[in-house]
Amino acid sequence: MGKLVMYASVSVDGFIAAENDDPGPLFEWLSSGDVPLDDSGFLKVSQKSYDYIRPYWDQIGVTIAGRHVFDMTEGWDGTPPSGIDHVVVVTHQGRPEGWEAKAQFHFVDGIEAAVAKARELAGDRIVEVAAGDVGGQALAAGLVDEVRMDVAPIVFGSGKRYFGSVDAQHLLEDPDVVIQGNRVLHLRYRVRR
Repeated sequence: MGKLVMYASVSVDGFIAAENDDPGPLFEWLSSGDVPLDDSGFLKVSQKSYDYIRPYWDQIGVTIAGRHVFDMTEGWDGTPPSGIDHVVVVTHQGRPEGWEAKAQFHFVDGIEAAVAKARELAGDRIVEVAAGDVGGQALAAGLVDEVRMDVAPIVFGSGKRYFGSVDAQHLLEDPDVVIQGNRVLHLRYRVRR
C-alpha cells in the first residue's frame, strides 16, 4: 500500500489561497524556470524543482480533493490533472448532475471512505490529498504519512489555510527534504506517529 501525502503550494504565512480562492502569485514558481515540467508547454521550473517534483508526480496514482476544488476547476474538464490515474472527490452531494460517468472520477462521502477508495485504486502508488479542509481532515484522522509544501515567497495575511480547520496539535518529524528552486522552497516532512 502506498503512502498518503498531503500536498500543496503555500504562502509563507500558511495559506493556499486568499479568502476568495485567488491563489495570487502562489504558483509563480511553476513558470519561473526553463525546464518543462510536463507536456503542456506552460509549466517551466528550475532544474532543482524539476528534479524534485517530476519524480514525485510520476509516483502519484490517485488525488483526493474536496468538492469545492472539483467545482472550481470544473472537474478538470473530465481529465485528472498532471497525468494522475484517478481523482477521488470528497462530497456529501454525490456525483454532479449531468456529469458524464467517467471511471477516473469517484465521488465519496467522508474522508475515511475517500482514503479507503483511493488506496484501493492506487495500489502501491502514492495517494495525494490536497491541502486545505480535506487534507486537514485526513491529518486530524491520523491518515497522513507525509506533508509536502512548495512554499512561495508571498504573505496573504488571511485566506484558506494549508491545514484547513485543524485545531489540535500534530507533530511532524524534522524536514528530510529542503530544496530551494526559483520562487519556491520545497519542504517534505514525515508525520510523527
